[in-house]
This record gives sequence, structure tokens and C-alpha cells, in this order.
Amino acid sequence: MHRLSRRSIAILRTTGATRRAAAAPITSASLYNDSVGDNDAKLRWYSVLATGKSVAGRSSIQLNLRNGLLLGNRWESTAAASDASDPTAEKFEYQAEVSRLMDLIVHSLYSNKEVFLRELISNASDALDKLRFLSVTEPQLLKDALDLDIRIHTDKDNGIIHITDSGIGMSRQELVDCLGTIAQSGTAKFLKAVKESKDSGADSNLIGQFGVGFYSAFLVSDKVIVSTKSPKSDKQYVWEGEADASSYTIREETDPEKLIPRGTRITLYLKHDDKGFAHPERVQKLVKNYSQFVSFPIYTWQEKGYTKEVEVDEDPTEAKKDGQDENAEQKKKKTKTVVERYWDWELTNETQPIWLRNPKEVSTEEYNEFYKKAFNEYLDPLASSHFTTEGEVEFRSILYVPAMDPMGKGDIVNPKTKNIRLYVKRVFISDDFDGELFPRYLSFIKGVVDSHDLPLNVSREILQESRIVRIMRKRLVRKAFDMILGISLSENREDYEKFWENFGKHLKLGCIEDRENHKRLAPLLRFISSQSDNEMISLDEYVENMKPEQKDIYYIASDSVTSAKNTPFLEKLLEKDLEVLFLVDPIDEVAITNLKSYKEKNFVDISKEDLDIGDKNEEKEKEMKQEFGQTCDWIKKRLGDKVASVQISNRLSTSPCVLASGKFGWSANMERLMKAQTVGDTSSLEFMRGRRVFEINPEHPIIKNLNAAYKSSPDSEEALRAIDLLYDTALMSSGFTPENPAQLGGKIYEMMGMALSGKWTSPDAWNQAPHVAAAPNTQTLEAEVVEPEPEPEPVAEFNRYTGSEQR
Repeated sequence: MHRLSRRSIAILRTTGATRRAAAAPITSASLYNDSVGDNDAKLRWYSVLATGKSVAGRSSIQLNLRNGLLLGNRWESTAAASDASDPTAEKFEYQAEVSRLMDLIVHSLYSNKEVFLRELISNASDALDKLRFLSVTEPQLLKDALDLDIRIHTDKDNGIIHITDSGIGMSRQELVDCLGTIAQSGTAKFLKAVKESKDSGADSNLIGQFGVGFYSAFLVSDKVIVSTKSPKSDKQYVWEGEADASSYTIREETDPEKLIPRGTRITLYLKHDDKGFAHPERVQKLVKNYSQFVSFPIYTWQEKGYTKEVEVDEDPTEAKKDGQDENAEQKKKKTKTVVERYWDWELTNETQPIWLRNPKEVSTEEYNEFYKKAFNEYLDPLASSHFTTEGEVEFRSILYVPAMDPMGKGDIVNPKTKNIRLYVKRVFISDDFDGELFPRYLSFIKGVVDSHDLPLNVSREILQESRIVRIMRKRLVRKAFDMILGISLSENREDYEKFWENFGKHLKLGCIEDRENHKRLAPLLRFISSQSDNEMISLDEYVENMKPEQKDIYYIASDSVTSAKNTPFLEKLLEKDLEVLFLVDPIDEVAITNLKSYKEKNFVDISKEDLDIGDKNEEKEKEMKQEFGQTCDWIKKRLGDKVASVQISNRLSTSPCVLASGKFGWSANMERLMKAQTVGDTSSLEFMRGRRVFEINPEHPIIKNLNAAYKSSPDSEEALRAIDLLYDTALMSSGFTPENPAQLGGKIYEMMGMALSGKWTSPDAWNQAPHVAAAPNTQTLEAEVVEPEPEPEPVAEFNRYTGSEQR
């Protein structure tokens, strides 16, 4: 920083406050210091490279730096006045240190070395495209009658690659402009000239746009030689440059053996560590991966072979043994099969981009064949969609639904599946996306996307976030849903069953992650129901089967279909012939909870409290509350904090009781799943499972006996133990896990012992047998057979269920 003199401050004050400093922005704001001394009134410190407003004055200031902060050898500030009429302002051009800039381009721009071949082939394709376009108005450019192609010759022993095209070539000045000027794209300049000439025949297939693709050759090369001849010139010129150098040379080609009729030949002298790129098989693989669909033929120099029969000289010792008669007829000579090796050109990009063809002209067999080749599959896809999108975003695409999930049914959390291959003007860009084109729940979709106007970074490896990408993603997702819906509506029901078996969990994940597409996802879901006989049904089929008075879609979440079929929550609904969906996958309950409703029908968990199945009878409920209200309070007092409340149930018919979950808490199934999580949070577990409602069936004999026990002897130890056992049993039958299984087992053993006492053995044998372990606070009594006195019916029933009739 420089400190302004007193004279400079005076000049600034007299200049006025109407101009703004325009220095290059390196620091974020001007720095100043107001306490600089007694004689220096308000002297201020200014950053040379700061932007913003000056406090004392706003005129542009030119200062020199002691140390070079900018690239190049200029030390002046790059400030320029916003007002061109200011006579004190000077304008300067930005300078660059060429060697440093080249180093950044070569070592920082590209993340993968192998893209050098893609960039150079793209340049060759552009040269051929330019020649084809210009030859329409200048036919003499094709006077040499050469085929428009690209040929790649490799020398693996010396680590040399030759890339030759028969395109437009370059003159000496074009070599200086295009290869000697960094970030100047000859293709971009050509397209601009075509547009300015208002020529409607412009070729939109030209690939280059940034002007740095050629320099990717230095990723793998120590030296690059470009030999080129333009059909507009009689001379052939050679451009030669080396890695990490700030200069290059251009000379005229004088060697007759190196002359070419037209076009450009690039020779790469590979670095020692990168000589593996000179292997013919490696080059062929890279061409097929990146430039498979370039519109011009690409030939690679490959070793080939053919088999032939050759004569084999016979061993003299064997001949002496075999041939006894010298005058015998001449024997047939022995032969063997050998492979004759030779080198020749081989067409590498023979697969044509079928997405550029009219969909009406492409058969199903061609789509399937392309799918198998492009993605190395052996099964035909379940469905395909070939479409072109025009308007704000233009692109062509072919999408496929695979016949099976190669990653396994459980791998639905990895969005990087390399299933979508992105092309820009038929050149492969990338297949490594992290949800830019498809959400992860649709990551199983395979296909190709080809666009002309995608926002890519300079290395053409990363798809930048933009409005165009968001629009493209939305349209691709919509087409994918249309394709899946077509499978679900197919007459062959087995196709969608096969799809659901492989990718059903992906769609359920979509219900959780993609709220915008709930209306598209919901019709594709499939579940087993209480009336489907173990067959999957859609939500549309469920709604069609709903009773006229039914308002909601009922479901129960469990760990298996068998468990769901036998849950006590189903009893009353089965009596009323109401269909219930069985959610047996761990992800099902979360997916349905996120859907909330379908066709204005709410999803209702029948294991939650306050279930309404449309059969409310207020008079009967009032009578039941009067009869069993105090019994409910008695049971609640016994159970304490284990339950939030005890209520009379409207969902039971054969079971004595059930334990319902709170309306806003976890269900029994969700609680079981959360407990099984490896990194589960125990604090949230306690919070979410806090409310449980104990519902009793007043029509059941056990509940009637408990009601009678409350009225006759509420402090009876047997009755209170019966309540405890009833709660533990309801805990298990409702899907919860008992907190103390051993204690529950002891209670059951004790009840069994009392119930079975003396039934098949004599009293003496029973007394000699080991006593059954009793629960805490119990006393073992000797069994004595007595004739019971007649009891009232409710009391007899209670004794029968508690096992106390033989006491």
C-alpha cells in the first residue's frame, strides 16, 4: 500500500466526489486510517487493488507496486477511469504470464488425462465439418478427392501417437492465431462469421467453443508437432511446441516424405509415465468411449491376424522309424495351423447414434441392440423412450428401463451409477453425475442424452448448475415416469411385477424425497392387502374396491404378511369387509406417511388411537362408559405410566384388549425399526414412543370378569396380576417388544402351572415334582382337590381365565 502525501489529499478534495475508483478487485474494500498524526489532517491509507468508494475523493489514482501481484512484468495499477473524459486517467490491458497460464491449463483444468484424445478428435471433427460446409460454395477445396475421415496411428515402442484428419487445415497465420493464442477458438470464430453472414446453412455440429482443447495434448506429451496444409495454400507448415515452454516455432515443411495432400497431422511424443496411451488397444477403447458417435469415420492402426496351414518338416529320427520301405509311395507331408500377423486400419466408431434418427424409423430390435452395446447388457430392456425436446432447451434422448437391477435390490442410496451417458454434439462428456439429471430414486434408469447447449465448464467434464439443467432434469424425470406408467398399464401384468420386484423400493424412496412428483409416483405403487390373496394391488384398485361409506385408505405396518393378517387391529374391519393394505417393507410406512393422501382419500394407520371406521353409536358408547368407566380408571391406576390412558375399543371383536400407538408418535412397527438402527438416537426413541393407549373390549369374557372383580374386590392380588399379564400380552400381540421378557415368561409359566395342576397326574405326583418358578411377590400353595361351590357366572369365568378355580 502507498500512503498519500498532503498534496495528493488536497488534489483529491478539489476534484469533487463524482468519480469512482476502478482498480482490479483483489482486496474486498478500501482500507483507511484516520489517526495518522497531528499535522496530517485525515490522511488515509488506500489499497491499490481495492474497489469501492473513496471517502475523501473519488477520482482515479495511479500507483506503482513494489512487488508484482499481477501476472506479467507490468507494475502499474490496472485502474481505469469510469469517465473517459478525465485527462488524468490511463487505460491498460491485462497481462498474463504465458508459462504460468499454460501450466494452469495443462495441470489444473482437466481431472482425467485420457480426455486429451477426445479433445483432439473433436478438433479434427470440427476441421472436417468446416471443410464440408465451405465446399458447398467453394467446390475446389475438395479437389484432392480425399475421404473425410480421421486416422490414429500409434507407435507403442517409442511412445508416439499420430492423429491425422483430412479437414480444412490451417495456413501460417491461422497457426499463429489458433495455436499461438490461448483461449481463442477457431471454431467459435468460424461460427460467429457464419452467423454474421446470415447463412442458413450453418452446421450446428461444430464442437469446439473454448479454445483450450488443443493444449490438453500436453497432459501426456513432452512435445507436440502439428503439420498442416490448407487447400487454400500451396505450402505446408509445421508448428512445434513443448510442455512447460512459453514459446513455439513455426516453419515450412520441406521433407517430401512428410507432405500431406490436405488436413492436419498431430504428432504426440508421450511422457515416460504416459506411454501406455500409445498401445493400440488403449487408443481403440478411448475412441469407443468418448468419440463413438462422431459423425466422421475414425480408423485406428490395429494388429490383425488370419489362420493358414503351413508344412512342418519331419524329424529324421521319427521318419526313420515310420518309413521302412524307401521305395514306398511318397507320404503326405504334415501341416499345422498358424496365425499370420499384419497391421491394417480398422474402423472404430461403427455404431451410429440412433437418437439422431426419426423414432418412427427405428425398430424395437434396433433399440434393444443399441441398449445392449452401449451398457454391456445381455437382457432386453422392459421399456424404452425415444424423444426430442425443443423450445427453451433442445436435446435428444433415449431412456431405458432395465430388466433387472445389476446393483442388487438393496442398493438404492448410491446416485452415482453411471447409467446416464451425457453427450454434447455426439461427443461423450461424462457419466459421473450426482443427481444433476436424475434424482437418486430414478438412478436405475439408463440412457443417453445429447444436447447442443448444455452449460459445461471449460474442461467439459462437469455439468454446471443452471436453469437449463433444471429444466432438462424435469423433462427427463417426466419421460421416465411416462415410461414406467406404460409398463404398469401393459396387458402383460408380469412385466410390471418384474419391474416392481427389482425397482419397487426406488419408487417408495421417491415418495420420501420428491414431493413434487407424488401424483406421478402414487399410481405406480403396489401393496398386498387383506383381500388380494397375496397379490399386489395398486392404489387405484383399492379406491375402486372401497365401500360407499368408506372415507379413508386403511393400512397396517408389520414385519410380515402373516403377522399383519393376524393382528388384533384387523378384527372389526374384517367383519365390516373393509380392505386394509399390508405394509411389510421397512420403507413402506415412511413412504405412505409422506404421501398422506391419494385421490382425496387420507391414509389411516389402524394401529393408531382414535380410529374411525364409520360405525359410531353414541348411545351405546355412553352405556359402555357408564358400565366400564370406573374399571378403565382402575386398570390405568394399576398400569401407571406404562399407558397414557385406558379406553373402550371400537376395533376389537375377539381379542380382550389391544395397545394402540399415539396419534402423532411412532407405530409399533416404526419403533421396532428405529431400535434396530445402528446409529439410532435413544433420546428421540423415548420421546416418540411416549404415548400408548390401552383399549379394552367390553364384550370379551376376560374384561367382564375384571369388571366384576373391580366391583367386588378391587384390591384382589389375582385380579391385579391378571391386569399385568393382560398388558404384557397386548404388548406382544400389538407388535411391541416387552421390556422384560423373562418376567413375562415367569408369569405365563405360573399361570400354566396353576391351570394344569392335577389334570393328568395324581396330587402326590404333582407335589413331588419341582415347583414352577413363581413370579416375584407370589407364594407357592399346595394344591388341594375340593368340590367348588356354585358361583355366579361372571366370577366363574374370571376364575377360569386366571386359573384360580382349584385354590
